[in-house]
Amino acid sequence: MSYTVGRGSPSLAEEIAGDDKPGEKLSLGVAARLSRYLQVLTQARKMGKETISSQELADYTHVNSTQIRRDLSGFGKFGKRGVGYNVESLVSQIRKILRTAGQHNIALFGAGHLGTAIATSDIFADHGFRVVAMFDIDEGKVGSEIGPLTVRHNSELKRVVEDQDIVVAVLAVPSSAAQTLADELADAGVKIIFNYSDALLQVPPEVTVHTSSPAVDLLYALYFYLT
Repeated sequence: MSYTVGRGSPSLAEEIAGDDKPGEKLSLGVAARLSRYLQVLTQARKMGKETISSQELADYTHVNSTQIRRDLSGFGKFGKRGVGYNVESLVSQIRKILRTAGQHNIALFGAGHLGTAIATSDIFADHGFRVVAMFDIDEGKVGSEIGPLTVRHNSELKRVVEDQDIVVAVLAVPSSAAQTLADELADAGVKIIFNYSDALLQVPPEVTVHTSSPAVDLLYALYFYLT
């Protein structure tokens, strides 16, 4: 789960006001559910599954199967009764609906344990995102190899963002460093910042910040377990 903060984030009212049709802005609830379906479908594809039923999607996402069928039917006929959905086709269709088809370049900041885990995993690549640059301010880490990446110094930020056509940045840095980085990224033209720190970032209106917190995820899970 992630939540959106910062001056550049759209308001809840603006998100919900969108119509749930292809080519138009999705409501917050539909976009969130489609993202969850896509996560399960992507993993199912990696496991070699060719078809999946709405009930299977419901079991993995904890979204009612009726709601799943309603969400998907709003964008066309993707499944067959008694057979289910073609996994490969549905992955492609949902990525188009979410406007994530194609390849998108990411800059990753922080070469610590979290940054290393992100850089060496398929978490973004599975969904069409490619980490093309990794940064840190620790001279002891700059120049080291982490997965396919060579760690760069933060001073190269602006040039690399322009050269690599980067529009998304991932911050796996201490909270004390997050705001300064956000300012530099906004100046460099980055439009989306995914923040793993607990800093409340202030950004210009044209920049969106998404903050992901394991503690919030845990609170969310406990709420449904305890009630």
